[in-house]
Amino acid sequence: MPVWVKAALAANDRLKLYLTVLQAAAAHADHPDHEALNLTHELEAAGLGATSWLHELPAGASRIDGTLVVPELDRLISSITDDLSTMARPVLEASTVDAEPHMRVHHWQDWLDELHGEHLDKAQLHSLTHGKRGADDSVHLLIMDLHKQINHLAASLASEVIDGAHVWQIDDADRTLISAFMRGLNRTAPLRLDHPGLDTAATRDGDQLLLQNDIGTNDAHVLVMHVQKLSISLTYSDLHRSRFAFFQSMLVPLGASWSDTESRVCADLNQGEAFNVGTARFDCKDEAHLEKTLEGLGASIVFLIDWNRARKKLLPFVDKEAAIAVLTGAAQAEVGHMAWLKAGGEHLVFDAMQAAGAGAFRIGDRLDEVLGEAQAKNFLLDVMRLASEALLRGQPVALVADETRLLLSRQVQKRTTEFDLLDDHAAYCQALAQAISDALAHGHDGLRECAQDLAAKAKAWERRADHLVMQARQEAERQPRWLPIARLLALSDDVADALEEAAFMMSLIADHHQKGWNGDVRQALAKLAQTVLLATQDHIKALTIARTLSSQSDAADSDAFLAATWSVLRAERQCDELLRHARRTILHTLDDAPSLMLANDLAMTLELASDRLLSAGYALRDVVFDKAGAMA
Repeated sequence: MPVWVKAALAANDRLKLYLTVLQAAAAHADHPDHEALNLTHELEAAGLGATSWLHELPAGASRIDGTLVVPELDRLISSITDDLSTMARPVLEASTVDAEPHMRVHHWQDWLDELHGEHLDKAQLHSLTHGKRGADDSVHLLIMDLHKQINHLAASLASEVIDGAHVWQIDDADRTLISAFMRGLNRTAPLRLDHPGLDTAATRDGDQLLLQNDIGTNDAHVLVMHVQKLSISLTYSDLHRSRFAFFQSMLVPLGASWSDTESRVCADLNQGEAFNVGTARFDCKDEAHLEKTLEGLGASIVFLIDWNRARKKLLPFVDKEAAIAVLTGAAQAEVGHMAWLKAGGEHLVFDAMQAAGAGAFRIGDRLDEVLGEAQAKNFLLDVMRLASEALLRGQPVALVADETRLLLSRQVQKRTTEFDLLDDHAAYCQALAQAISDALAHGHDGLRECAQDLAAKAKAWERRADHLVMQARQEAERQPRWLPIARLLALSDDVADALEEAAFMMSLIADHHQKGWNGDVRQALAKLAQTVLLATQDHIKALTIARTLSSQSDAADSDAFLAATWSVLRAERQCDELLRHARRTILHTLDDAPSLMLANDLAMTLELASDRLLSAGYALRDVVFDKAGAMA
């Protein structure tokens, strides 16, 4: 029986490769302009590296009236038949002749015997390759079921157990390697909770150590590793392309060199399901490196269990890439996703969103749309972490639900995207005020040189500020709590409009409309511009303090906020006086009508900017007072 089991495991590797070759042939026949899949790594790993006809088979496939034409098909079917008999032998010998395995194996052996020639119709191809449960049976499904049964046989044959691995007929040198693999496996295995899987078998097959792990209940989800000297060859199969890519990324830090797998995905096979199989090779520099790599491989396997189910349950909250990023982060932190699933999965998050309070979330809202992508990913990762810690300590699921609600409540309270928009808008206003102030301080020649450039920049900044206002209005349509922010941004945008108009007036200077402007006129206008600039800076200071204010804030923070808003008020009153002074200077100095009009309009526009800053300051006070009252 041990000899039969070893032979069956080797036959399983070859059978999976035969099906992969057939899939590659179908893919090439459908897309003959694409290069046929190179299976060199897989053929070598399965001991078929010298089988040239298998290398060449995919490139020779074609379609005629929907039928797949495969040269050497008889030879391929013969190989499948022989290895199916080899694989089935230990299972059949361990069961009675009237048991289900006998009837099922004989059925497919007879079916294979009826296949002749070079043609496969759609139904025959489906019966060979599909791997989806719930449909009709297939050779592929039979191979997967036999593999499961062989794994159980291997465990029963074990002559000893090393750290949980069932082993037989190994060399003394293999014990250290098996222990290294199991050290990693056992470190993360508790994260699967009560889910079945992670059974490991090990034996020696000639000059290589064979390690096999039954990942879980998924039929096509088994890892096979061959360790030969300082090299590891890992064969992995998965029906889910995204999980296959996830596992590939996990093994990159371990130095995995993967064979090409992307091009063998064929949507026409497996009832639309992609069947992925690939081989990763690890070349280690010494024994210590080999053991560390095996430990890393063992630790990574638990994160594959129910991975696709977890990914799907994350999609109501974040997009596909972010969902994978959350699961990757959970694996890297070794907290996993199984505890989150067991504690309620998506219901944990939905319940927390519902309990977050009126106005925080509406029906249909996605978490990343409200919190932002980065915060949503961090929140979901934190939920997985607290779920794992709680369930591993034996704490009740109800506690996880309470902690999730509390965690989301804190995230919503800390959420300051509205203040991000306010800060960005205020920064544009300050940039406009700074540019105008600098231009007026340059003197006559410098003023003419920078005026045109200033107008172009001002127009671009004002458009960006308008975009922020539109963004706030869109948020207000979805979230009632955004209404005061949208109103505040609309008032702030009046400031940007006034400053952009002032910049346009200064561009007229480049057209020589400032005849008679002397130092007194420029100084009067420069004082106005400088005062407006200081007011925009005080407004930014008030926004910075307002971001963190709540009912629990210190009195010093509240005083600092009020002081900043009063500074804006004083600036507005000062601008009123400076406007009167500027008008006296302009009327006393200028007698050219265009120059007089330009100087007066510029002074009035700068004063208007200070008026609108004051309106925005009062609106900010209302937002802060409402915020503090809501949190009281």
